[in-house]
Amino acid sequence: MRTRLWLRWTLSLAVLGALALWLDPARIAAEIADIHPVWLLLALATATAQTALSAWRWRFTARRLGLELSPKRALADYYLAGFVNQVMPGGVIGDAWRAQRHAQASGRLGPAWRAVILERASGQLVVALLAVLALLAYPPWREALSALPWTGRHGLGLSLPLLLALVAYLLRRRWRPLLAIVGQDIDKALLARTAWPVQLGSSVLIVLSYLLVFALAARGIGLDLDIATGMALALPVLLAMLIPLSVAGWGLREGAAAGIWLLSGLPPEQGVAAAIAYGLLVLLASLPGAIVLLLRPSAQKHVHQ
Repeated sequence: MRTRLWLRWTLSLAVLGALALWLDPARIAAEIADIHPVWLLLALATATAQTALSAWRWRFTARRLGLELSPKRALADYYLAGFVNQVMPGGVIGDAWRAQRHAQASGRLGPAWRAVILERASGQLVVALLAVLALLAYPPWREALSALPWTGRHGLGLSLPLLLALVAYLLRRRWRPLLAIVGQDIDKALLARTAWPVQLGSSVLIVLSYLLVFALAARGIGLDLDIATGMALALPVLLAMLIPLSVAGWGLREGAAAGIWLLSGLPPEQGVAAAIAYGLLVLLASLPGAIVLLLRPSAQKHVHQ
């Protein structure tokens, strides 16, 4: 376990170091030196609404599995999980802790863990779907994909679905044991007629709020991007953050932003600066979770264990 933690710290630092060697650190620092307070407040307000809606989605998923979860407890534990995910490697420790706390409170270990797994899966599926739509809709990326020898302008519409099918097949093989565990509750929590519109709608809003925070961060440091373009550029960056191999997405997020900005014909230093500003804003927005941690002696005990 300790080896894995060190590897994630090492990966984050290695990617950031490589970016510092490749790009101009002084230019990146200059980009993020003067963040405008109005954009900062807008981003923090959006992040607050995002956490509240995420906690509501968790409560909805838990209720579908027959579990009770009060609004106050859901919001506090979601903030706590968000803060832990920001300061611990992997980005999932906070969610695991959230599931375990709910399991202890409810006395139902399996449903409590499955509620968190399915709630997170709902959002991640929407991220993947929106990322594919962005690839098809955003002109610079569509042109770059069309230029690839295995796609071509006429083959793009066919190759992307085939690629998605391959990814889905590989993920299914990798996560088959997990799917076997949660499979019995997928229909109740995600696919039932009265569940999927709520899950889809709330997850789309939550993902859009993540993208909006990124776009506001980019505008806040003075990048000349409209909000819609900033949100489109943020989608692949958000996908990179879902890879559980770093510390709170650091390194992978900045590397993805540099590549996306370069692919879009923009200075990569600006992309890295926007990604760093976003990471700092998300950390700042998660700080209420630190207060929850300090006010809960039992929480401190679990962290040290």
